[in-house]
Amino acid sequence: MGKLIPEIILNDGITMPVIGLGTYKLKGNEGVNSILSAIDMGYRLIDSAYNYENEGTVGEAVRRSSVPREELRITSKLPGRYQTYDKAVTTIQESLYRANLDYYDLYLIHWPNPKQGQFVEAWQALIDAKKEGLVRSIGVCNFLPEHLKRLEKETGVKPSINQIELHPFFNQAEQRKWHEENNIATESWSPLARASEVLQNDTIQQIADQHNKSISQIILRWHYQLGAISIPKSASPARQLENISIFDFSLDETEMMMISGLTRLDGRINNQDPATYEEF
Repeated sequence: MGKLIPEIILNDGITMPVIGLGTYKLKGNEGVNSILSAIDMGYRLIDSAYNYENEGTVGEAVRRSSVPREELRITSKLPGRYQTYDKAVTTIQESLYRANLDYYDLYLIHWPNPKQGQFVEAWQALIDAKKEGLVRSIGVCNFLPEHLKRLEKETGVKPSINQIELHPFFNQAEQRKWHEENNIATESWSPLARASEVLQNDTIQQIADQHNKSISQIILRWHYQLGAISIPKSASPARQLENISIFDFSLDETEMMMISGLTRLDGRINNQDPATYEEF
């Protein structure tokens, strides 16, 4: 079923499924079983991070899975406290040791932490890790256009992906347009707004009723039609299957606009503005 999830080609030639599994808080044996369930359902993109403290869980699921390693796309992320060049190099290595993997398919800088002023150093470490074969594709999370411009200006290398907060209450229209114009893929974290009030929204419910689909499926289809990769998190096999069962219908232009129109100026879940937010 994995091949039924469409893929996009990133600016460095790597293919990436349009839906993956978020793994925040999936740990230990239960986490391994949840990730194995998702892989069995057809998921091929698994998203982790150093700060989730579950890279070992992800790696164990990869080893137990019957799906060949080369068919999977495993992601992890560099935390803010290790953004100096030397620390970033060591942390990427440690990420691989934790997961017991030979390489990551995608490695991201988790936040720009602009007050610290070290994200270009971190980016250079990712560039070098890719040259060494430790990482196949490199990107960032939560970077604003000003940060992305600086990366390319100072290193000559642009990210393949920028993973950003994106959901119906925060549709990131300007940021997504900038990504498209600059050939950087958009990836949505918290695509369902962490199961907030968005899942009780009357507008989306009406659209869901029209298509005989769940609200989650409508939202994930919206992400797909926006051109964004989404990484919903679920430990439930039934919900995992529901979340990837979105390719047998489509939303029309009016429905897309209705969902996008739910965006709010204060739509961020935890008010984490990349211009000021610091993650360590």
